[in-house]
This record gives sequence, structure tokens and C-alpha cells, in this order.
Amino acid sequence: MANYGNYCTREDLKRAANWSGTDKHAQIDRLADAASRQIELATRRWLFSRTQTRLYRWPSFQQPYGSILDLDADLLSVTTLQAKAQDTTPTTIVAADYFLEPNNQGPPYDRIEIDLSSTAALESGQTAQRSISVLGAWGYGNATKTGGTVASGLASDAAATSMVCSNASLIGVGDVLLIQSEQVFVSERAFAALGSILVNDAGITAAVDDNSITVDGSHGIVASEIIQIDSEEMLVLSVATNVLTVVRAYNGSILATHADDTAVKINRTLTIVRGVNGTTAAVHADAVAISVYVPPVDVRTWCIAEAISLYNQEGAGWGRVVGAGDGAVEMSGRQLAELRRSMTARYQRVRSAVI
Repeated sequence: MANYGNYCTREDLKRAANWSGTDKHAQIDRLADAASRQIELATRRWLFSRTQTRLYRWPSFQQPYGSILDLDADLLSVTTLQAKAQDTTPTTIVAADYFLEPNNQGPPYDRIEIDLSSTAALESGQTAQRSISVLGAWGYGNATKTGGTVASGLASDAAATSMVCSNASLIGVGDVLLIQSEQVFVSERAFAALGSILVNDAGITAAVDDNSITVDGSHGIVASEIIQIDSEEMLVLSVATNVLTVVRAYNGSILATHADDTAVKINRTLTIVRGVNGTTAAVHADAVAISVYVPPVDVRTWCIAEAISLYNQEGAGWGRVVGAGDGAVEMSGRQLAELRRSMTARYQRVRSAVI
């Protein structure tokens, strides 16, 4: 199963490295993905939640008998547990007849123990191979933050690959979104005119301090979103009714004059991959809530550091020096190596895992 979801977003990297423009987007996205997969290999963990059925031999080579099933990956919750899974009539073990352990620390859990006061048992079928089936949510964590709501695009087609969100500041490229029971991966975003939001200003000059922009009513724009007027991008710092306080010429765009009644575009249109991480694509009505999966804060920092290091190493041709002359920087990587050691020690799964 392919892993969808990066532990830092395109926007995280652009802010951290002070990159602007769109020319690096493909490279940034690739490096965020590479750094995320590198973290999974180092920790032997998938840090987000994915739905999957995992099959186990019973009796196993390590456990020829007993009531404990050791797991080869982090388990968050069980949907269905079955013994004799390869038989035509598997035995379903109900939740009341087993424990997820360690109870005092999980989730995630690393084993399933049959309740010895029950009559349930881990049993092999016609053969020992693939006798136990565990369908559930697997991963280190399933923490989320609010991502606003679905504004449009998903109400009539479960195969649609474009959607509009209600608040672009809450979602980044590389994020995994949870919409009802479906996970979707954000692979790109674009500006679009939403409704008929127009400049309601006598004229916006090409001056960085001309940063109060009046727009039509019922605009719905919120602070931290990015808008586009003509080809100039602006970061919205605050909103007071119809007056937006903005940072002009944002993201490397060109400062320009703008006429009254010019369309105001917002980067809320997302290109998405549907039904990722074992979930099933479905239709979703407008105004349905969006949740965004979030890694631990220190893991996000680690991912940013790894991705920026990869970027600099590529720029140096994988040499030890970036730049030339007075601007040359030696890439010793000592701080990153120490960060990598400390984070691996903190998050590495001790039991063997299959990523």
C-alpha cells in the first residue's frame, strides 16, 4: 500500500526556507515526500492512520501456542478480528473477548491479547498460514486539526479530483484530509474566482504601503489566506468587514496597480487524490467538515530540516559546499545528524515493522 501524506507541506518549506514563486514547487513537493518516507524508514512507523487488513500466521514461529498476537505494525483500533481467516467460514472474535495492549500506553498498540475469561481463541484454519486477520486503523497516531468545510466539488461525483475548501489557510499541499470516512491527499492548489468577489476600491496603486484593500460584501475571505488580483498575490493579515489588510507582492509576484471591479481570486481550489490509505472514495455534501491529519510538532520540524537539507545537497551536486566565494557554506550536517539521532531514539518502533 502506498503511503500518502507528508509530515511537512509545501507551504511549511517555503516559509522555513524563505522560498517564493512557483518554479520550485515540483522539487519542493518531491523533497517533502522523500523526507517523509525517510522518517518512516528511520522510525519504522507510519505516523498517520491508514485502513488495512493485515494477516498473520497462527501458530507463529515465535509463538507456537498462547493467546497473544504480536503485531508487526502500530495498531490504533480494530474493526474486525478473525481467526481461521483463510477458511470459507472464518471465526469473528468480538471486541469484548480481547484486549488491545499495552492498555496503559496505547494507542498505538503492539499486540492483541485474548481475554482468558472468554471462550474465544486464536485458531489456525486449514493451514497455519494467514490464519489471523486484523482489519483496522494502523499507524502511530490519528491526530487532526480542523480544516474548515467542503465548499463544492464533491457532492455529485466520487471520482472528482478537484474540490473547493472553505478556508485555504488551514490546508497545505502534501496534507491528508479526512472527509467523513474518506482520506484524500492534496497534490496541488490553484486560484479561482469564487462567486463575484470584486475589488471595491477607487484604485489600488503599485505601492507596498497601499495595503488596505476594500472588496465587495459577503466575501468570506479570512486572515492568513492568499488572494490574487490580476497576477499579484497578497497575503491577508487581517479582515475588518470589507477591508483587507494585506502584504503586497506576496510569493514573488509583481507589485501592480489594480482597477475597481477587478475580480478577487482565492487559492481554495485543491487537486486531490481520492480514497487514499485504504479508504473508499465517496460523495460528500457541501458544508461537510474537513479534518487535517497532523504529525507531532517535532516530527514536522524534523521533516522540514530533512527536506531543506536534501534541497541544499542537490544544489551542491551532493558535495560538501553550497555556493561559491564569500557565500560558500559547508554542509557538515552536524545539527541535522543530532536531530535525526534524537528523533529516531524518541519515535523508533522497537518491534519490527513493515512499512
